[in-house]
Amino acid sequence: MAALGLTCLAAAPGSDSSRIISEALKSSDLEANLRHLTDEIGGRVPGTPAMQRAVQWGTDAFKVAGADSVHTEDFTTAASWAEGATQMSVSASGTAVDATLSSIPKVEFRVRAVSMAWAPALATVRHVPMLDVGTGSAEDFKKAGDVSGKIILVHSDVLKTWADLFGEYLKAPPVIDVAVKGKAKAIAFIATREHDLLYRHTNSTNGEIDRIPMVLIAREDGERIGRLLSSGHPVWADLAIPNRIGGPVTASNVVAEIRGSQKPDEFVILGAHLDSWELGTGALDNGCNAALVIDALRAIKASGLHPRRTIRFILFSGEEEGMLGSHAYVKAHANELDKAAAVVIFDSGTGKTTGFSLGGRKDVVNTATQIVAPLKQFDATALTTDAEWGTDNFDFMLEGVPTLVANQEEANYLVNYHASSDTLDKVDMPQLKKHVAEAAEITFAIANASERLGPRLNRPQIEQTLRETRLDEQLKIFGIWKDWESGKRGRKQ
Repeated sequence: MAALGLTCLAAAPGSDSSRIISEALKSSDLEANLRHLTDEIGGRVPGTPAMQRAVQWGTDAFKVAGADSVHTEDFTTAASWAEGATQMSVSASGTAVDATLSSIPKVEFRVRAVSMAWAPALATVRHVPMLDVGTGSAEDFKKAGDVSGKIILVHSDVLKTWADLFGEYLKAPPVIDVAVKGKAKAIAFIATREHDLLYRHTNSTNGEIDRIPMVLIAREDGERIGRLLSSGHPVWADLAIPNRIGGPVTASNVVAEIRGSQKPDEFVILGAHLDSWELGTGALDNGCNAALVIDALRAIKASGLHPRRTIRFILFSGEEEGMLGSHAYVKAHANELDKAAAVVIFDSGTGKTTGFSLGGRKDVVNTATQIVAPLKQFDATALTTDAEWGTDNFDFMLEGVPTLVANQEEANYLVNYHASSDTLDKVDMPQLKKHVAEAAEITFAIANASERLGPRLNRPQIEQTLRETRLDEQLKIFGIWKDWESGKRGRKQ
């Protein structure tokens, strides 16, 4: 392949990096594995048969890839959840156009809607008044007035950038707070995607059932309702959200290892989450990167190289419900986190990798710069010192372990994010092969380096990093900061 010729330009022939990258770019089971996971298993929510099959898929694929060992580690979720047949329709009274004309007949139409994930059920309610609260700001709520007993309509902007996506999540908690306090009947969020595309979001942060029934409604339907309300038409809704909610369920992380040759007790993690929402088949989020983790193991084993430190390849479950699997892993392995050299995570589809976010760790920039240098051929060497909440590096970061999260271009990720359109045909397979090479190279390099990437930070240093990156402000909005302050989450000392 032409890509292999590039390798020699970026690394000395025969170097470890060259060998790893060359193996990663070779033909493999990557696409077949991903096709099995997405087309044949489909969407993967913890506690479902599909998720169980996905865990077996990961276990089997790791063995075929040549892992030294493979096992699963169980944890318990707070609750199980599944959507029933959500139904919503609206009606609006007609108005007289002119005194000489009869009134316009009542407007009625069905609304395309799905429940927000981990939201409570709502038995069928009829003729409930709807109230437009704009974008849900404090000023908008004040202008809208009393929300008690009403279904509130919340507007949105069309999703275009990563910042828009984070903004969509950040906006929801304050809206929910006001709606619950004001005793609203339910919340209807207008979708940020056009063309009637629906998707699955959750505002749960620890797998708990949320506080108020919520639906996501098709953008075109939501804007129509908004126009009716703004033109003076009272609008009523019939709404049923028959979600099925159950007690705690067992979920599993899949863990494979390549054993270290000199420092086997020290370890580096390469991870991605295996679970997904079920409207689509979870190809971009995050099946492609689950398959990447498996193929990176294959490439390292096929290279014949033996890392000094152990590499753990982990497929986390329950990421979509609040990083439940990685949080459980951190808690279960708390007594060995001093031995964790770094955690590498991929979780943004197949948009081109531009480099890596270091979780606020300015102290590791120089060492990380050397680690990623062989990725210059892929233009994937830019390092950023921001920190983020929202993927499986988070709890390791709160424990002071160095983390690297792939920064990627949006490509087609955002429009398909959590949506019914997130299917295998959206995956850029040639680009994904490059990501396998990137992941395998930096993971092996960290595991094989003579010195650690950086020290494990203590609690005051972690908190300083959270404040410097302003991640603390996000955590306060999501209600997670209190878990940090209480010591429920993160390093204790």
